[in-house]
Amino acid sequence: MSNILSKVTAALLAVLLLYFFPSMQTAKRQDDVALLTSYRQIEQFVDAVRNKGYITPEMYSEFESELGAYFSGYEIEMEHRHKKYHPEYGDPADSSTFLGQYSVQYDAYYNNTIMEALFPASNQTAAPDQIQDRKYLLSAGDYFDVRVTPAESTASSILNRFLYGNGLKEIQVPLIYGGMVLNEDY
Repeated sequence: MSNILSKVTAALLAVLLLYFFPSMQTAKRQDDVALLTSYRQIEQFVDAVRNKGYITPEMYSEFESELGAYFSGYEIEMEHRHKKYHPEYGDPADSSTFLGQYSVQYDAYYNNTIMEALFPASNQTAAPDQIQDRKYLLSAGDYFDVRVTPAESTASSILNRFLYGNGLKEIQVPLIYGGMVLNEDY
């Protein structure tokens, strides 16, 4: 009886090692390649925005379609922090007591504001020349960040759930890239 049990166990282990483990490693490698390539697309988009100082509908649509080649579902979050300088006064009621220094504050704008500027709801049937004129402008010294979070399960996460059961939580790691706007090319 123990001879049969050891043969069955050896056969199951052989199947696991010969088929399941290599397919899991291949799926992980494909996920890594997709993440690296997607991160490179994010870098290219953010660097183009930082160097030009604006976003056009064409730039965003091209970025979105390039991400769609690697992820079947994803969420894009953009953040624009606009730098403002505010003079500091000794007495808030008296504007003549300027202290000779400025404080820096940032106004943050997110997806809703940026997408409304790029694709306004009131202008759905615009002519192609009007679409090309739309730009979301940024100023030199502002900060622009993009966060992309894959929304759906990958092949390696499905294989992990199969191997480890439902107890293993799937964590979607966002891809984040950003920096200071360097130029105003408009």
